[in-house]
Amino acid sequence: MAGLLRFTVLIPARYASSRLPGKALADIGGKPMVVRVAERARASGASAVWIATDDDRIAAAARTHGCDAIMTRADHASGTDRLAEAAEALALADDELVVNVQGDEPLIPSDLVGRLAHTLAQRTAASIATACVPIHDTAEFLNPNAVKVVCDHAGYALYFSRAPIPYARDAFAGGLAAGAPLPPGLPVFRHLGIYAYRAGFLRAYARHAPVTLEQFEALEQLRALWHGHRIAVLVVEPAPPPGVDTPEDLEHTRRLFARQPV
Repeated sequence: MAGLLRFTVLIPARYASSRLPGKALADIGGKPMVVRVAERARASGASAVWIATDDDRIAAAARTHGCDAIMTRADHASGTDRLAEAAEALALADDELVVNVQGDEPLIPSDLVGRLAHTLAQRTAASIATACVPIHDTAEFLNPNAVKVVCDHAGYALYFSRAPIPYARDAFAGGLAAGAPLPPGLPVFRHLGIYAYRAGFLRAYARHAPVTLEQFEALEQLRALWHGHRIAVLVVEPAPPPGVDTPEDLEHTRRLFARQPV
């Protein structure tokens, strides 16, 4: 299915990382992590896959392994701004579809990348498509690192927050403990940090100044909602494997590749 639709995957990759410096080049089964991500993206049916980086070491490693790389500035405030520069450099037309896959997601399911591109292609009113998974655990619901999304009846995002939303007033009147069950039927979803964009939106986003909600929540997608862009949300289950944020995550991923290369 994904192969019938033309879309480009852009993988933003920086060398700096507060918890795992140089993780884009961390070895996983004999290849740098960012190359493993590009391999997953290629398997999605993408028309082209580009690694967008500000670091010559990452670009050189990508090209050594047969991946396309494009250099971007080092002073971007967000990954979306980096994508906008890359889309401009690649001369992508406004209606072309771009899927943003993070450079620390070597286990990302290829079919999710393709499904997200198709979701945006089908939702013509949307500038962006993203994904979410149901939350079943109260501790995750309360965790500010698990970003929640609330959608309307048609599957478009109403709001993203680190707060526990939607809040069941009556059920939570006595407080909410991490081990308590969530009320049955409460539509609680965790946002996944994968996006598909129309290239024209990326150009518009780069011109929008950051907004107050975005700065307080530290969620750049709120800038898009603030300026009236619609975001279509694809619900998936089960949740895809997590990305690599810590040395422990990296060792776990290495063990998975050692047992059975993805």
